[in-house]
Amino acid sequence: MKPNLKLGINLGFAINKYVEPEVWSRIAAEELGIRNVQFVADLLNVFLPDAIIREQVERINRSTQQYGLNVTSTFTSAFTRVNHFMHPDAETRKVWLEWFKKFARVSAELGAKSTGSHFGILTFADYDDPARREYLVGEALKSWQELSWYCKELGMEYLMFEPMSIPREMANTVEDTRELLARLNEDAGIPFKLCLDVGHAPHPDDRDPYRWVRELGSVSPVIHIQQTEKDHSRHWPFTEEYNRLGIIHGEPLLAAIEQSGATEAEIVFEISHREAWSTEFRIIEDHKESVAYWRRFIAK
Repeated sequence: MKPNLKLGINLGFAINKYVEPEVWSRIAAEELGIRNVQFVADLLNVFLPDAIIREQVERINRSTQQYGLNVTSTFTSAFTRVNHFMHPDAETRKVWLEWFKKFARVSAELGAKSTGSHFGILTFADYDDPARREYLVGEALKSWQELSWYCKELGMEYLMFEPMSIPREMANTVEDTRELLARLNEDAGIPFKLCLDVGHAPHPDDRDPYRWVRELGSVSPVIHIQQTEKDHSRHWPFTEEYNRLGIIHGEPLLAAIEQSGATEAEIVFEISHREAWSTEFRIIEDHKESVAYWRRFIAK
């Protein structure tokens, strides 16, 4: 039985470029023809005053309803790629737990059924000290699990974490990812699942992105896609130019998802354009071409 697949877009492409809800909603729906979006914290950081958050949530909901969009999940992004639950300072970790609870509340108000992030990031000092490293892993597990019970009260269905590219950022091999996922689910209010990224496979022993999907696709309801080279996480678009250079293609990815045993998945574009004259004015056209490429494999 073939899995039920749908396309979505991570709104990281809009950060500092298309921050107005009315603008990114129109782009996603009318120019790209996509209905599912993964909202990112960098577009509405909940460290902001409550009045601003309230006004923005109302604007986002009006805009997504106007254009028929679904905020299916939320996630942290480039500016919120920080230590959070593995910060060396205990009080800072507490602040981030409250931040995630507030972000979860906002996510639920936007209609998201899930939220997530990377598991946490260790400093070099903490990573190099085995006892300290394991202590902070334990602290992060407790924070995530507390968050899971909070999200259950909000009516969410599951939480996600993203396997990353280096040991300090956690889950950089298939085996480590399985172990961490199992530990999280030992005392969880709602299930923990994965948000795989096909570019996050640079560990010397685990560089086949399709192996990650075959092995873990059944527990990854969201899969970030980007065109990339082996040993890198380029976040290139799926244009003719980059498809010639890259290793991510439709047929083998869909085959890997099917082999994983997944019954459904949201395939989410996570494409980045560096601030350069050569790419600044290609953002929308590159996304259009990327959507057109993947529509050959995933129907509307």
